[in-house]
Amino acid sequence: MEGPVPELGARADRCAAALREAGEVLLASHIDADGLTSAGVAAQALSRAGIEFEATFAKQLDGEVLASIAASEYETVLFTDFGSGQLDLIAEYEREGAFTPVICDHHRPAEAETACHLNPLLEGIDGASELSGAGASYVLARALENGHDNRDLAALAVVGAVGDMQASDGELHGANAGIVEEAVDVGVVDAGTDLALYGTQTRPLPKLLEYTGDLGIPGISNDAAGTIRFLDGLDLDLKGDDGWRCWVDLGREERRQVVSGLLRHAITRGVPSEKIETLVGTTYTLSEEDAGTELRDASEFSTLLNATARYDRADVGLAVCLGDRDGALSAARKLLGEHRRNLSAGVRLVEETGVTHEEHVQWFDAGTKIPDTIVGIVAGMAMGSGGISYGKPIVAFAAKSDEETKVSTRGTRGLVGRGLDLSAAVGEAARAVGGDGGGHDVAAGATIPTGSEREFVTRLDDLVGEQLG
Repeated sequence: MEGPVPELGARADRCAAALREAGEVLLASHIDADGLTSAGVAAQALSRAGIEFEATFAKQLDGEVLASIAASEYETVLFTDFGSGQLDLIAEYEREGAFTPVICDHHRPAEAETACHLNPLLEGIDGASELSGAGASYVLARALENGHDNRDLAALAVVGAVGDMQASDGELHGANAGIVEEAVDVGVVDAGTDLALYGTQTRPLPKLLEYTGDLGIPGISNDAAGTIRFLDGLDLDLKGDDGWRCWVDLGREERRQVVSGLLRHAITRGVPSEKIETLVGTTYTLSEEDAGTELRDASEFSTLLNATARYDRADVGLAVCLGDRDGALSAARKLLGEHRRNLSAGVRLVEETGVTHEEHVQWFDAGTKIPDTIVGIVAGMAMGSGGISYGKPIVAFAAKSDEETKVSTRGTRGLVGRGLDLSAAVGEAARAVGGDGGGHDVAAGATIPTGSEREFVTRLDDLVGEQLG
């Protein structure tokens, strides 16, 4: 197969052949934005290839979920955005003849083998920063082409990569860049340089600038009145008939003047240059979506999707990925409102209660006060707040059940550059206390027995210390 990631061509071809031979499959996927877009890409590719499927979603691919899959009527199962980390368990079911697995993932693989395993890590491509789960699904979709080259599905792959924080250093690169190129070539994505703030499509200008807490711009970040004073001082007509305009509503010259004013303001107030540089970056616009909507911008689209499955409505997120712009989109927007309220409440809770600092990590235990499905997002958002450092990985605990605790961890690209690998450290620490986990070098999760949190933190702190030298 020729495509954006030729290194994965042979693996993609084997996976595509197995799916065609099956004729019908169970499509099992993760629930975050990358998982939903992975399923969206795979579902459309399967449908176009004439392969019948049923979709199911899970927060975590554990023994219970795998047992349920094995008990289903499907002889072939396509796993997207998870499966590699559970390959040892999956391989057992394959040997027993329960089902034939086709795995399309980008997480660290377990020590086992199967014939149909598409994962960038197996070909030396970084699955944490160069190819997302949706990107891996897109590679499979290109191999599944049946009178349609499926390049239009690259837009969803871009959304998945952005949602998986693979553009955290300003733009998508590596194998992701090849997918972006194909998306641009077929006109489904515009990649350009613009103000790199979340909400350019939907947030009124004052809110767009006010919610820049991670940049720490005095007189603007987290300062509603200061933001209004800044905008009023630009001598521009930034209000419309219905109030403040959004960034997307501004003309090129208006945008230039706002950015210039913002840069001057940040520089004169001592904002570090490395933060100022992040104000402008590469943005990914979905050309075929309506301007001024959450679906137009890859970052806002991914957040909308995150708000669906994390509240047990993966069906809504998948329907949006498959093109439903009526009932599903309306339901997703309602869930997004709830999601934002819960995230804000979670961040406030962490800021008020603070974190406990170990030598190499920092942590907090939310108990039942923050849902386990969003505690990792809250942890990432809280980094940089008062008392919460960017210089250490953050560990968040939340009650998953009476017997199990969910662990979510977040690091930074700077820490990864120094040797941090949360996937390896979290997995080892979790197994040491009777749990299991994994993920990426910059973000990982686990499930551990309730009551083992202190032991887990101690073990993780040692492992991170060893990684960071």
